[in-house]
Amino acid sequence: MGHGWEGVVLKLMRGKDFVFTVTGAQDVTAHCRRVHFTDGGMLAATGAHPTMWVRVWFPDAGRPHQRAYTLVDPDPAAGTFALEFALHEGPASRWASAAKPGDTVAATVQGSAFALPEPAPGRMFLIGDRASAPAINSLLTAAPEVPATVWLETQHDSDRQLPLRIRPARHQVHRLPRQDGGAHLAARVRADLPALLGDPATAYVWIACDTATTRTLAQFVRRDLAVPRSQVHAQGYWRP
Repeated sequence: MGHGWEGVVLKLMRGKDFVFTVTGAQDVTAHCRRVHFTDGGMLAATGAHPTMWVRVWFPDAGRPHQRAYTLVDPDPAAGTFALEFALHEGPASRWASAAKPGDTVAATVQGSAFALPEPAPGRMFLIGDRASAPAINSLLTAAPEVPATVWLETQHDSDRQLPLRIRPARHQVHRLPRQDGGAHLAARVRADLPALLGDPATAYVWIACDTATTRTLAQFVRRDLAVPRSQVHAQGYWRP
């Protein structure tokens, strides 16, 4: 299956194509499935970094359909990783629900780049939802000694079971139901964050929710709380 015009654009932007092979799968919650892969040589070629993501191609009535996913537990030495799929109607979800060992899927690496600030921040503030939970876990794993506060928006009751790699002595987690199109999460962060922030120059704020909520909170953090742009990472992961 070709990748259509999107594939052509990614190739022009020096995207690198790989084929992943399924080695296993399990349901993390009632609405989230984790699929394990061998990487087809990807990690040896690209390396791995926190929040690393790839574009994966799925068949959709004979047409290519691509979605971006964050790598879970990438292991460059072994050439393995996993992806977590939200289970709902759609080509990617259908593919993940039926995935079995030996199945293959094409992917393109283009645009994923990230590094934590140096020197390490005094405290991290991570704001996301089910889609960005794997990225949040990668940040907690990459900086385990940095105190962190996490606000995680949930869409289903089962989302409260999504595993977060927290250290109770260093990490605090607030799980909030999605209400009013993300406004509930935004209001809670706006109420909580000023008292927790401390010195804006030593804080690190990472935001990855739906696009509108991400934009609202990024403006609040940069403009109202005066956190330097170099200490803020904001990326809308999806649109309602």
